[in-house]
Amino acid sequence: MSDSQPPQPPPSPRNGRGDGGGRPPGGSPSPGTPPARGPGPGRPPGHPAAAAAAESAALLLAGARLADGRLVDVRLGGGRIQAVGPAGSMPSGASARVDLTGWLLLPAPAEPHAHGDTALTADCAGPVSHAPEEVQRRATEAALLQLGHGATAVRSHVRIGGAHGLGPLEAVLQARRSLRGLTDLTAAAVPRLLSGTAGADGRAMLRDAVRMGASVVGGCPDLDPDPAGHLEVVLGLASEHGCPVDLHTDGGDPDGLARIAAMARGLRPGVVIGPCGGLSRLPLEAAHRAADRLAEAGVRVTCLPQGDCAALERRGLRTAPVRLLRAAGVRVAAGSGALRDAGNPVGRGDPLEAAYLLASQGGLRPAEAYEAVGTAAREAMGLPEVRVEPGAPAELLAVRGDRIAGVLSLAYSRIVVHRGRVVARTSAVREYCDSAVAAALDLPRQGRMEPGP
Repeated sequence: MSDSQPPQPPPSPRNGRGDGGGRPPGGSPSPGTPPARGPGPGRPPGHPAAAAAAESAALLLAGARLADGRLVDVRLGGGRIQAVGPAGSMPSGASARVDLTGWLLLPAPAEPHAHGDTALTADCAGPVSHAPEEVQRRATEAALLQLGHGATAVRSHVRIGGAHGLGPLEAVLQARRSLRGLTDLTAAAVPRLLSGTAGADGRAMLRDAVRMGASVVGGCPDLDPDPAGHLEVVLGLASEHGCPVDLHTDGGDPDGLARIAAMARGLRPGVVIGPCGGLSRLPLEAAHRAADRLAEAGVRVTCLPQGDCAALERRGLRTAPVRLLRAAGVRVAAGSGALRDAGNPVGRGDPLEAAYLLASQGGLRPAEAYEAVGTAAREAMGLPEVRVEPGAPAELLAVRGDRIAGVLSLAYSRIVVHRGRVVARTSAVREYCDSAVAAALDLPRQGRMEPGP
């Protein structure tokens, strides 16, 4: 994707209004916006020169707490972390400054399994519109909602074929272009039928999708009468173009998983499958054998703790057995799946909620759960690892709190950094009315109500 960046954070998306507003931590008028470094005369905000200036400007994150407990200053510049030192050790100088006292600073999560083309359609009266302008609007709004939650990279799975052809994919790719510099949005083309004579149109359309700009080859072998033929087409095209593969599968058929493992072995840049909720319904011995085969073949799994997506046209009742898969050596990422569509009418698209569910119900420790939506999710998407250390990509999430368990439990206020620049902020204020018990317990406040009459 292009490195171009608009110079201002995005507005609050429609139907995704937060309770933010006011001044950001540290009192900067606009969080992370470099002072006096505008695009220059005659340059529109999206001009490459303006974007390069915004990305190269320095930003100091002051007084943040890391997951290991250290209090640090972090200087960003050129889209990367330039320096990390003890809190108070770095004067801001010419840098913009954001005061992160009381905030936990983490590598930003990523969203490996979104459906931007169908997001935000649960309340539609009548058939869902797939007109390009509507799909683009939904995909853009969904990506901004996910960005506000902290996901600075999103993989959107887009159905192709049928009556709508390549129209939804073209719209999502247009959304990707409009969001450059705010979030990295990539598209996975997902055909339904690829095998035999009936799949000829699907095969041609999948090739066209890759030429158009779909950077990931998707598929739904469970829905094809010939799953092996479906896989052969997907893996062959991916190998030909050097694209990663991301397949929808319920995972409830051990033979189907064995087939994927055998055919995907050694394919580069890699194969991801999900949501694999059916693995939890298999007998334990069969599930262990399937997990071992996936691990040996290097196949990654993306689970959806918030519920299945609608792509498989069924509602799974369980999440993939994350602990079993991890014990076998399978790299497991977590995605959000449906964002208020037919798959989950109340889906939030929030990576921290996915991590919360893995910690509260999936048996993972909080740090392991966050790793599933962070490092493992970025690996599944072929993105470089993010650490809070010099030289790493400046993809960061600050959450009000002091430890991972706390922010997974209650994470309202967030500041999102993409390519070294603050691009989204959510501010939550909790207030208690004046009372003796509130004063005695010294309950936390981020603001106070005006005195009443």
